[in-house]
This record gives sequence, C-alpha cells and structure tokens, in this order.
Amino acid sequence: MAAEYCSTNSRYTYVHEDQKGNLEAIDAHHILLRKGNSKFVLLFLSAILLTTTAFSLSTLKHGESSNILLWSLLLSTTLVIVFLRKPVEKESVIIMPAFGVQLETHYRSGGTIHRFIPIDKILKPVLNECVTPVTCYWSLSLILREEEELLLVFKELRPPVKMLIPVWKALCVATDSLETIDQPG
Repeated sequence: MAAEYCSTNSRYTYVHEDQKGNLEAIDAHHILLRKGNSKFVLLFLSAILLTTTAFSLSTLKHGESSNILLWSLLLSTTLVIVFLRKPVEKESVIIMPAFGVQLETHYRSGGTIHRFIPIDKILKPVLNECVTPVTCYWSLSLILREEEELLLVFKELRPPVKMLIPVWKALCVATDSLETIDQPG
C-alpha cells in the first residue's frame, strides 16, 4: 500500500510516496521541476542571439574595431553552453531505514545519477540557509561520518523550505535524530 502526498508551486512539484512492504517501509520524496515556460525561454534567447548577431554584423565596418563582433560571439557561445547543459527533470530521496538513503538525479535526456549512503554513515540531516550576494535559499544537507564537507541532498534543484521540511523530518526519523525535529536549522 502506498500513501501519496503532493504539493506544488510555480517552479516545483513535491511528491511523497510512503510504501509499506513486508520487511520495511520505503519512504520516497521527489522534487520535480515544472516544465511551464521553458519553450518560451528558449525561443526568447534564440531571438536575442539572432538579433545581437545581426546587429553586430550590420554595424561592423571595414577597418573598424571588431569588439562588437567579439562580444556577440561571446554571447552566442554562452547561450550555446546554456542550451547544451543537462537540464534536470527531478531529484529524489529514497529512504530505506534499515539500509540507507539513495539520492537520485534524473535528467531530461534520460540519464540518471544514483548515490547510496549507508544509514550508519549519516550523523545528522541539516537545513541550511544559503545567502549569496544575489539570492537567498534553503538547502538540505547530510553530515556524514569521516567526511569533511556536507553532502547536498538536492544538488541541482533549489526547492523552497516548505518542500524540504518533510524530507528533513523523514531523514531525522530514519537516522534517529529526533531531538532536533522541532527545530530546523
């Protein structure tokens, strides 16, 4: 039997599946990137690229500095790199309390990256507030035994804190970090 919970906002959809089996419960949390206006963004960026290139070629005169053309090529190269990167479709956290936690990243190209962390290696899950000069967001990380750095649970996506809290609570229960379940961060 599987209980399912779903929450959505403008960028992400959160799906929680709780599957009770014969041996142990499997607790799966999925964060999916909504596909809303990605085609519009690609069309808009393509139009900017074509307009910039056409403008730079039309204003470039024989013997004039080629700075405009170089900037246009730099912009074109940047946009090609953005188009060719692997966009993420969803990231999942699959909690198997007796064994460990499996982190999955699913790409639109069909590729998937899996990472398994044994349950006895996880010291504590933590919610962090990350502040940069441009933005502020929350992240969910794992403190691991014999590791110097935190392991990000959602490496590619930045879901809102209201979608991270249920995953954090489930990780706290699975790792016996119950004393901190009332106080995130």
